Amino acid sequence: MNAETTENLAIDFSKLDGLVPGIVQDAATGNMLMVGFLNEESYRKTLDTGFVTFWSRTRKKLWMKGETSGNRLRIVETFTDCDNDTLLFRVVVEGDGLVCHEGTVSCFTKPIPLRSAEILPPESETKA
Repeated sequence: MNAETTENLAIDFSKLDGLVPGIVQDAATGNMLMVGFLNEESYRKTLDTGFVTFWSRTRKKLWMKGETSGNRLRIVETFTDCDNDTLLFRVVVEGDGLVCHEGTVSCFTKPIPLRSAEILPPESETKA
């Protein structure tokens, strides 16, 4: 986003006690890497530095992803959703590329099995 766009775009921090979710996506692969939360201060810092900075809900402080590991998230593009209350950061991961604190590329590594009875057929199959 350019500066003119961000100045005219108000992110809605009012819904989750001053926080908005920030989804991090690998710009090259499209893979979802992680989700964190941003407050107004971390959002400004993110835009100013070009690296994703979250608000740590447990430590109650700003947290730039990769500040200790070196796996920083350099922003390529930033988007908001239609309600302006969720952010999407398309990034290039610096360092060894392991984003998750468990040593994996993505935090999304634990599949949840669905029982077959819970899986509905595509809508096109139900309109026969």
